[in-house]
Amino acid sequence: MIRTALAVGVCVAVAGCSAVRPAWSVPQTADDTRRATTAGEVIGGPGRYGSHAWLGIPFAAAPVGPLRWRAPQPPAAWKEPLKATKFQRACVQPSTLFVVNEEPVDGVIGSEDCLYLNVWAPVLDRARLPQGDERLPVMVWIHGGGNSLGTAASYDLGHLATGQRVLGVSVHYRLGPLGWFRHAALRGGIDPLEDSGNYGTLDLIQALEWVRDNAAAFGGNPDNVTIFGESAGGQNVYSLLLSPRAKGLFHRAIAQSPVLSRASLAGAENFLDDPAAPGHQNSSNEALARMLTRDGRAPDRAAAKQQVRAMPPEKIAEYLRGKSAAEVIQTYLAGNGGRSVRMLDMPLVLPDGAVQPKDRWIEAFARPDGWNQVPVLAGTNRDEAKLFLFLDPRFTWKLFGVLPRMRDAQKYESSNEAMSRIWKSLAIDEVAEAMAKSGATGLYAYRFDWGRLATKLGTDLSKLLGAAHGMEIPFAHGHFEGQLSAYVAEEDHAEREALSNAMMGYWGQFARTGKPGTGGPDSKWPQWLPYDVAAGAPKFMTLDATPAGLRMGNTVERVATVIAETIADPRVPDRAEKCEGLKGLVKAGFLTPEQLAPTCP
Repeated sequence: MIRTALAVGVCVAVAGCSAVRPAWSVPQTADDTRRATTAGEVIGGPGRYGSHAWLGIPFAAAPVGPLRWRAPQPPAAWKEPLKATKFQRACVQPSTLFVVNEEPVDGVIGSEDCLYLNVWAPVLDRARLPQGDERLPVMVWIHGGGNSLGTAASYDLGHLATGQRVLGVSVHYRLGPLGWFRHAALRGGIDPLEDSGNYGTLDLIQALEWVRDNAAAFGGNPDNVTIFGESAGGQNVYSLLLSPRAKGLFHRAIAQSPVLSRASLAGAENFLDDPAAPGHQNSSNEALARMLTRDGRAPDRAAAKQQVRAMPPEKIAEYLRGKSAAEVIQTYLAGNGGRSVRMLDMPLVLPDGAVQPKDRWIEAFARPDGWNQVPVLAGTNRDEAKLFLFLDPRFTWKLFGVLPRMRDAQKYESSNEAMSRIWKSLAIDEVAEAMAKSGATGLYAYRFDWGRLATKLGTDLSKLLGAAHGMEIPFAHGHFEGQLSAYVAEEDHAEREALSNAMMGYWGQFARTGKPGTGGPDSKWPQWLPYDVAAGAPKFMTLDATPAGLRMGNTVERVATVIAETIADPRVPDRAEKCEGLKGLVKAGFLTPEQLAPTCP
């Protein structure tokens, strides 16, 4: 029981996941929820927070068989009303970490038939749905999980929908190598979308097209759509901001703990030892060679590599589409390099030039025509890195194999500060400055600082996790059932609820107007000012215990400064050890070798 509780604590911190409670379903249908979509009628029922809910509506055809590694297609129409009362299966992934009520099959979870979305709305009379400007803002949630894990079933937008009077939508999208896969044999040279390799991104665009065409049927306003997501979901928010194919499909964007990274085309396709442009260890050609070897069609990698180069493209395409989803995932796990929690290490979000820009994201954000300019709200958590330090045996150990303990508290804090500040610099400050350079206005930033967790079984979770990666999600969604409730001291519950109300208010007001303001027309939270690039001017809202914890800050993080201060930090006296830690950030893609070379050659 203790082991399960602590494992669940990690799961909650990663992405507010649902493993601490069973996946819920709409208990019964209600005729007042009957809605006409472009593919047919759907009927939902009461949600858990006073809302109406529709779970499991298909927004695309199942991407199986010949539709695998193809741009998403519209779903087939249906004649009888579709009972949208339960979440559909997660997209294929290699871990049970975020998924409940699904048994692994051949070591993987989920289904390729997974392109469904879920809708929450305040209770509305279907005969008198809002019209015109009275229609509700739409907020489309994109889950995290490194783009290789996760499910929309981990989240409930009912409280946000009722409390802020918005239409909430959560979506599935293809993950890992089924969502991002680029190989010459799959490119026909006719449709740039088909050839892009960015199938997961295209799924999100398809979902936004569904929202455009169907939001009004649920009382939502297709001309006022906010995309928001956390971690990889935040990365995908950035990727949609940069995608010309998503232009006009959304009107505001919220990126929670985003990362600013994308792969290279060479890394996505080439063999690892390609002399001109080396590929990634999990490139499509490396994966293909590994499959051939595992199938016994080649004795070793060298022979498999020769066979790949000799195979006609149509035979490669046939072979790849003939593999089961489990075989594909297991092939990538074999080249995963021991990455924690089975999150796949592979090229994701590809600069194809059609779905995503070819140049670096930061450069695209700095150009007036480089991105879809809409109001943007983005932020990170004060202790982003603590989740990953918690999972790293170099930083923690387990008493009796169960109870987590820090190995060195000083090193733990120093490493967290360095990594979390670099995250803010790259994902928030540099992006906001680039967007401002492009001429954009309506830019807002935050830092989530609330980390008041209880001491459990002798472990002080406020020090071990604090305001770690993912901790802000339940605050923004407005419910804590099974999420952090067991890890917050009873005396802090009122404070937690107050901060959650403020964050929901800010998020909702931003969705309505493009400005978080004071969190609503009747709210009295502090005024959230735009990001001002001038020295010493307000930059971000600190989100901490109300009311004093809600305040504007003006700190700007710079990578070079953080590196220099980390090297000088007396809490870790060994310079070589600090350099080794910073080189880990190079391997993880946060830093470039050039950024670190002057300090740690």
